[in-house]
Amino acid sequence: MLRRWVPGIDTALTYQRAWLLPDLRAGIVLTTLLIPVGIGYAEVAGLPPQAGLYATIIPLLAYAVFGPSRILVLGPDSALAPIIAVAILPIALGDGARAVALAGLLAIMVGVILLLGGILRLGFVTDLLSKPIRVGYLNALAVLVIMSQLPALFGFSVTADSPFGDAVGIVGGIAAGEVQLTATLIGLGALATILVATWFKARVPGVIAAVVGATVLTAALGLQNELPVVGSLPQGIPAPALGGLTWSDVGALIVPAFGIALIAFADTAVISRSFAARRGESVDGDKEMRAIGVSNVAGGLLGGFPVSASSSRTPVAEQAGARSQLTNVVGALLIVAFMLLVPGLTAYLPSAVIAAVVIVAAAGLVDVRGFFALVRMNKIDAALSLAAFAGVLAAGVIEGIAVAIILSLGAFIGHAWRPYRAELGRVVGVRGYHDLARHPDGERLPGIVIVRFDAPLFFANGGIFDAFVRATVAGAGGDIRTVILAAEPITEIDTTAIDELIGLDDFLESHGIILIFAEMKGPVKDKLREYGLSERFPPERFAGTVGAAVDEATGTLRGDLEGTAWGDES
Repeated sequence: MLRRWVPGIDTALTYQRAWLLPDLRAGIVLTTLLIPVGIGYAEVAGLPPQAGLYATIIPLLAYAVFGPSRILVLGPDSALAPIIAVAILPIALGDGARAVALAGLLAIMVGVILLLGGILRLGFVTDLLSKPIRVGYLNALAVLVIMSQLPALFGFSVTADSPFGDAVGIVGGIAAGEVQLTATLIGLGALATILVATWFKARVPGVIAAVVGATVLTAALGLQNELPVVGSLPQGIPAPALGGLTWSDVGALIVPAFGIALIAFADTAVISRSFAARRGESVDGDKEMRAIGVSNVAGGLLGGFPVSASSSRTPVAEQAGARSQLTNVVGALLIVAFMLLVPGLTAYLPSAVIAAVVIVAAAGLVDVRGFFALVRMNKIDAALSLAAFAGVLAAGVIEGIAVAIILSLGAFIGHAWRPYRAELGRVVGVRGYHDLARHPDGERLPGIVIVRFDAPLFFANGGIFDAFVRATVAGAGGDIRTVILAAEPITEIDTTAIDELIGLDDFLESHGIILIFAEMKGPVKDKLREYGLSERFPPERFAGTVGAAVDEATGTLRGDLEGTAWGDES
């Protein structure tokens, strides 16, 4: 039981000596990336640089103990940082210590939500973030993050509370000549270094080369007083920083906490499954949710902010040869050593370089190809993606995602409300019964109407189902005696739809027509019995297949099928 809830124990008990050197090497490589990225995302979230390192150290250690994946790397994330900023900065009102406390509280709340979700096995709720929404909001977040870092890249600052304000501030700063040439050259150089190293798959990660090179250059030329730098970090280790909080703060952060929890787990679940599949492993989504929850709670208690799995640092660890969670532990301990032994090194690290690191990471969120694929495949999904993109930019990160989720649910209800409906008929020489709208050579059977309704029956579409069957019977003409409902697509039926079904049955019976259910699923039959309809719909009103129902109604077997194959039943 303990090993199931604390997978780190299982890893420790089964650890192989051959893993030690690869894990140590991967931990060292990973650390060189964790430090600049942690600092960068802290700045995006409106927090001091050390908060980004605290939000890296503690979750790495917690996940090493409680995480089910042996390869996943947790830490500050480009998809979460802007949401954190939007949530805490308006409440902090410029008070840095209060912003840190609010960020810690937000992490704890996110962690509790995820932990409870994992215990209650609620991992399925991440399906609310459908692919169109994810593409749209990630593209918008990338734009927000990149715009927020452009002033730092050019060596000046902008104060704005909207993307439009950021754009105006950037253009105004450039026009006013606030661009600092040295900072700009270093920032663009760092940007080019990272991109070139990525394109050519250099053995040394571009981020490491850019950060180390810029730091050495700044120190050698004494530029630390001429351009914006990160500044020295406080010497110390993660510690509680939750002073001054009130219950009203909890109320103010509850909506952002749910939004961040949803996004954090959705991203983590995708990354975790992807890397587990590549390694021939499997990961339990509920265990993953609990581990992310514990990691966020731990990080929030010790000066951090909400985190999730990283799609950029995890592959670095994998490529460096990581074999187990020991890589995370090594990375966390090396960051602690950095903060205790050489925290002053960041006094020579230009802010423009951190901006370049964040811009490259945010650019990785952009999925233009995915959006145009949606345009080709499904115009409604493309519109939802565009709505999520516009909503995040216009209304704000949290509000935009909420609007997109509501639109997505609305689209689902719309599909179920007016689903595809078909009248089926016989195609000579082809097995089965087929959609007459798609098979012009099909024909109705004398005295029989066969209909199909491709959705569950519920309060919103029961009337549409009733009207469809009545209209089809009326349009068939002739002396109709049997209506056969091809009921396999109907997976659910609620009380409102039951009333519609009873009304339809009464209408058909008054015209001398019997309603037969073909291929109805067992759980739906159970519903009819639970609703007390066993006498109205006795066993003889049900058929195993549409073909059996037709044979029973006609009293004969089809004679046009010998030696033929099954056709397309669409």
